[in-house]
Amino acid sequence: MLDLKFIRAHPDLVKHAAVTKAAPVDVDRILELDGRVRASIAATETLRQERKSLSRGFSTADAAQKAELSAQSQALGDRIEAHETELESLKTELRDLLLLTPNIPDPTAPVGPDASFNVVTEISGTPPAFDFETRDHVDLVQMNGWAELAKASAISGSRTYALRGMLVRLELALMNFALDRLAAEGFTAVSAPPFAREDAFIGTGHFPAGREDVYELRGEDLFLIGTSEVFLNSLHADEILAEKDLPILYAGYSGCYRREAGSGGRDVRGLLRVHHFTKVEQFVICRDDPEESRRWHERLLAIARGILEALELPYRVVECCTGDMGLGKVRMHDIEAWVPSLGTYRETHSCSTLHDWQARRTNTRWRAPDKSIRPVHTLNNTAIATPRIFAPLLEVHQRKDGGVNVPEALRPYLGGIEVL
Repeated sequence: MLDLKFIRAHPDLVKHAAVTKAAPVDVDRILELDGRVRASIAATETLRQERKSLSRGFSTADAAQKAELSAQSQALGDRIEAHETELESLKTELRDLLLLTPNIPDPTAPVGPDASFNVVTEISGTPPAFDFETRDHVDLVQMNGWAELAKASAISGSRTYALRGMLVRLELALMNFALDRLAAEGFTAVSAPPFAREDAFIGTGHFPAGREDVYELRGEDLFLIGTSEVFLNSLHADEILAEKDLPILYAGYSGCYRREAGSGGRDVRGLLRVHHFTKVEQFVICRDDPEESRRWHERLLAIARGILEALELPYRVVECCTGDMGLGKVRMHDIEAWVPSLGTYRETHSCSTLHDWQARRTNTRWRAPDKSIRPVHTLNNTAIATPRIFAPLLEVHQRKDGGVNVPEALRPYLGGIEVL
């Protein structure tokens, strides 16, 4: 969330961010509630001081005076209680609005209401030209017996799958490959539990706005995570980190679960948009320095680009516009790999800078050299996610006989196998 002091000082900037991100938040109401909260706190404190003054008179008062003082004290107590009840109501409404208040996008971010305003900033590699009739990833999977799709849907519902044989091994190879790449970059691997409490989802910004896309474990204060970011972002909640411990680099490994409530029937065929998947996530906690955040954003992008290049996949980098980046993002880039059967690029990675927007929600701070306590900055980006990556990987590297060439970087993780 944004700092209230910042909102007071820059209301027009916050209103502009709300418009460009299509965020339904009333900034004027926030300022009104903020004023009422501060006024109520001041009034309550004045009443408490008055009550303390009355209490000091009890020791020298006679019986009649004590009765009068007691009545006055009771009346003040009732007023204090009424103020406190009102104050809690005001604070709750204010916090609810603050949770929906968007972060300020970077001035360089494209402005627009939806993905059609995103800007391609880089194209790498050339889409392959095949001299045979190609198959899409679903046909390749089915002809090789690499997954149960129809049976999985019958057993577990739509948009589910069960990998078989070499595709199971390929998934594990991709995960280990990504974890090794991140370890070489100084990231610490963390396996995240598949569920978390509501506060953790509020901490990332997935709640309250994205609640419909999350699976709830009914009867529990638990929800299935859609990314290990949910866990990693709360790992240092309410802590004050030492400067020497920053930056903190995590490679989060987890199963992920999403209802895809807003997908509108897109990608119903195959493995691009499913309800459960496995992912290695890059996650960074650093000092609250915009320039340091910018450097980390570029480094996270570079790591993801390096992973796709090692997998020998053509890709492009897209800078997301304000209406497509989400409430908490300052900057956001997607990386999209080429999918031959679709004749276009599809997202495989999403890189986000959030500055202190998440840290203020989780109360994650660091002690600066001047001894001040300040919220940290957070960033995240995909390292690898399966089965989504299978669509470009299998299709780009397919052979005429229906086999799939294994990129050289993955062969050590598959016992030297060159063709699946």
